[in-house]
Amino acid sequence: MDTDNNPTTEVAATTIDSEDTTEAFVKVKSKKTSKRKREMDGVDMEAEDSVACKRPQFPPISGDKLKGGSDEMRKVAVPAHRYTPLKENWLKIFTPIVENLQLQVRFNLKTRNVEIKTCKDTQDIGSLTRAADFVRAFVLGFQVEDALALIRLDELFLETFDVTDVKPLKGDHLSRAIGRIAGKGGKTKFTIENVTKTRIVLADSKVHILGSFQNIKMARTAICNLILGKTERDVEVGRVVVRKGRRIQCPEVTPFIFRFHTSS
Repeated sequence: MDTDNNPTTEVAATTIDSEDTTEAFVKVKSKKTSKRKREMDGVDMEAEDSVACKRPQFPPISGDKLKGGSDEMRKVAVPAHRYTPLKENWLKIFTPIVENLQLQVRFNLKTRNVEIKTCKDTQDIGSLTRAADFVRAFVLGFQVEDALALIRLDELFLETFDVTDVKPLKGDHLSRAIGRIAGKGGKTKFTIENVTKTRIVLADSKVHILGSFQNIKMARTAICNLILGKTERDVEVGRVVVRKGRRIQCPEVTPFIFRFHTSS
């Protein structure tokens, strides 16, 4: 008998061919995995290259290049009730901005804004922000001498909050809270200013505080306690504690040494 014409051998051959094709199909890798591996390899190579290369060093940028060649301007809106004080103290406001900060300043009568602008003589780019803060502090109600500290010192800030942000009060309750902050003849406000070394302005329900970060925090805590209902006596106790803390500055407790004397 001829083996080539056997049907069993043909079936076996077809099964072997199908198994080979299935094995070959399983071994084929998908394009997504290969693409993902290539991306991961690229990321690793970039990381190695970034570690290998040194960090570039650039020289400091001068003030002229930092300005970009164009003059910058800041505008501070002036409310109607501050027109007269601004007119009376304009020379005190104008002099430090022009002479010390080398800026240009004017009061626009149409828009009712104080416009501050840089010029070619301006050296420090941050002087524009200082001048704007100085004018804004005066517009809020601070004295010119107190607002000048924003130009001279870098660690001073200006914070504003509303009494109703601390506690939602209305009518007579709001008036009493503002009265507790001010005190009789402004005594409580002056006490908080002297203890915390800040300046406080009460404008309706707004409270403006001028000082350093830590001092503003202390003054804000005292004012919030008054808004929440504490009396002036509690603030007086806090004043004594603050002064003692500044004077003593948490001294260390030294143990007593006992000496026993023996009779001779």
